[in-house]
Amino acid sequence: MRPGPRNLITDVPGLLVGNAEDHMVKTGVSVLLGAAPFTAAVHVMGGAPGTRETDLLAPDRLVQQVDALVLSGGSAFGLDAASGVADALRAQGRGFVVGDQRVPIVPGAILFDLLNGGDKAWTANPYKALGAAALAAASADFEIGTAGAGTGATVAGLKGGLGSASVVLENGITVGALVAVNALGAVTMGDGPEFWAAPYEIDGEFGGLGIGRHDPLARPRIKTLEGGNTTIAIIATDAALTQAEATRMATAAHDGMARAIQPSHTPLDGDLIFAAATGARALPDPVLDALALGHAAATCLARAIARGVHAARPAANDPFPTWTDRKGSI
Repeated sequence: MRPGPRNLITDVPGLLVGNAEDHMVKTGVSVLLGAAPFTAAVHVMGGAPGTRETDLLAPDRLVQQVDALVLSGGSAFGLDAASGVADALRAQGRGFVVGDQRVPIVPGAILFDLLNGGDKAWTANPYKALGAAALAAASADFEIGTAGAGTGATVAGLKGGLGSASVVLENGITVGALVAVNALGAVTMGDGPEFWAAPYEIDGEFGGLGIGRHDPLARPRIKTLEGGNTTIAIIATDAALTQAEATRMATAAHDGMARAIQPSHTPLDGDLIFAAATGARALPDPVLDALALGHAAATCLARAIARGVHAARPAANDPFPTWTDRKGSI
């Protein structure tokens, strides 16, 4: 298995990502857009999630496909980002057909970035406009680190960020991950710069430092900022999956979050993973290939988490240093 040509979720053919940011507010929005509606699912393991339209993603619901997925900062205010995306898609003539109307299906999830040093004294909720701007910016190439939904993200002791990675399986199926890393826990080992995700790194994609030393009995490091948590992600593939199979892929991908963030899935995180499947490639072996797909999703997400923090850039009033700044001071 090797990364795709971009090492981004957009290595999955037919998918684009758009980012929009407000660096004064220290927040942003990321949108995953399909060239056509795609099968989607979701699995939540955190204790404090914030979501829109995720009930539609259960396998027994009427609607089986969506037009876009949205990751946003802003806590509950950020749920409005999906409204901006839905309005723009409707203007493009996209959406679920109901009579003479089209209703874009745009599930979304949010993270809490309201205590990160940004100016939150807005007079009008900025997230609807950020959602529309992110959709307009959708492209195969996009920025990671301090970008999109990861703009104002933090983790224990470090600035967080937006991460992405991809892998192409031996059977030709592609898996990609997109994640806004804003965890209560830590992504690095002890006081060192080595990432928990180090065993899964490919070609030095997040520093190439290898595995560090840590005390397995030490108390886990967590942030001191109350409520400033939640890691939200999308796992995508060009495999043909039912909604139930996509849910299983999202469930397996949570292993990657636990490998890259310690602790993860806490009562104070709203950790959530969407799955997206474009359906371009059939699974040659529905059992063994589904197993390989789940494993690839987990390892790909672990890499994307480390890449997002590794790529973060400093800005004024940041509550934590970037990984690069902290590494230089060790």
